[in-house]
Amino acid sequence: MTKAIRIHEYGDADNMKWENVNVGAPGEGEVRVKHTAIGLNFIDIYQRTGLYDIGALPATLGMEGAGIIEEVGASVDGFVAGDRVAYAMELGAYSEARLMTTDRLVKIPAGIDDHTAAAMMLQGMTAQYLLKSSYPVQAGDTILIMAAAGGVGQILSQWAKYLGAKVIGCVGSEAKAELAKDAGCDHTILYNTEDVAQRVHDITGGAGVPVSYDSIGQATVQASLDSLMPAGFFISFGNASGPITDFNPGMLAMNGSLYMQRPTLATFTRNRELLNAVAGDLFDAVVSGAVSININQTYPLAETVQAHKDMESRSTTGSTILIP
Repeated sequence: MTKAIRIHEYGDADNMKWENVNVGAPGEGEVRVKHTAIGLNFIDIYQRTGLYDIGALPATLGMEGAGIIEEVGASVDGFVAGDRVAYAMELGAYSEARLMTTDRLVKIPAGIDDHTAAAMMLQGMTAQYLLKSSYPVQAGDTILIMAAAGGVGQILSQWAKYLGAKVIGCVGSEAKAELAKDAGCDHTILYNTEDVAQRVHDITGGAGVPVSYDSIGQATVQASLDSLMPAGFFISFGNASGPITDFNPGMLAMNGSLYMQRPTLATFTRNRELLNAVAGDLFDAVVSGAVSININQTYPLAETVQAHKDMESRSTTGSTILIP
């Protein structure tokens, strides 16, 4: 028997239970992974509350982890017992050990420790596709990042700066503004008290920005749209303040023939070739020192309820991991 965090019904953080589960031996095409660290992400909250349907319950939550392959089933190629591996976008990470197929697994390079790997896969690969695919950032661009002190926000800021962009980061407090500046933001805006779009236009000499990377959702959608230059890109990749509702596409026209994308990591890593390319680019950025993964909170896996409450209250910054 091993332990896992599971839900039997959708709801608040207290619905999560620390329970015994029977993992068993890997079947054909499967491996058994013993987790050494697990990543905490907003998608976990969306799934726990039922905003994102995860199918039949009870279910083990968590979408990102790192660990060691304990046992390999039949017909598995490319992976052996003892391999250090990590993954994202595979439900069931909140567990001491689990079975999974290898299509989402990647091997962890020698220059990256397990805690860093668990904290970086979902957030880091998200940053990679946002910067390289959703809107390919070029040297000289001035870009806007909402929630710049969060896990994805800090990675985005560092990586965009490395690519030669000027970064405007929106944050919720002065303390978070300092974190955003440390991550490479040239300017910070307090979106709770300042007029975001006015500040953006002041900073850009009235031009606006070509892209807003927005993980906040309902509370900042208008600020993102108003900050863009004509034909700019509104990239909405999260719902920290709640999902965007009643969105009128005419708003894109009124704000200058804008583009909008609602991307997911699953799309940009939907096959082995894409997964290897996105993960490989991320690993290179971290190993080279271009991007640092800031793990600012660590909780025992058994205390995941508190971890969720802290994330929902916006009291966390950077990346958060759970330790089995």
